[in-house]
Amino acid sequence: MFKSRLKAGLIASAALFGGLVAEIGFDGGFLVSEAQAVVGRPATAMSYAGVARRTTRRTIYATSVYRATLPAGCTTVIIEGTTLHRCGATYYQPSGSRYVVVQVQ
Repeated sequence: MFKSRLKAGLIASAALFGGLVAEIGFDGGFLVSEAQAVVGRPATAMSYAGVARRTTRRTIYATSVYRATLPAGCTTVIIEGTTLHRCGATYYQPSGSRYVVVQVQ
């Protein structure tokens, strides 16, 4: 009889203590502090946008279209270390004595 009452008392005490810890710990912030995350800040799940922006590279693809001379009004630009000539919306890359049309993506 004594052992069963002792066991019941221990179970009741454990349940009461567990309930208090759960109430204080989770609702009152005693054991678990409030988590704050701002999108875009370092070490947050959504901060990949900055990483993608820093690692994106432009690629240059040569076509099979060649020109002997450049059209008038071209400017020289450097993209990813490659010297190109921009004439309107078209890019040209020197290739020997000619210029090849390239696609910049």
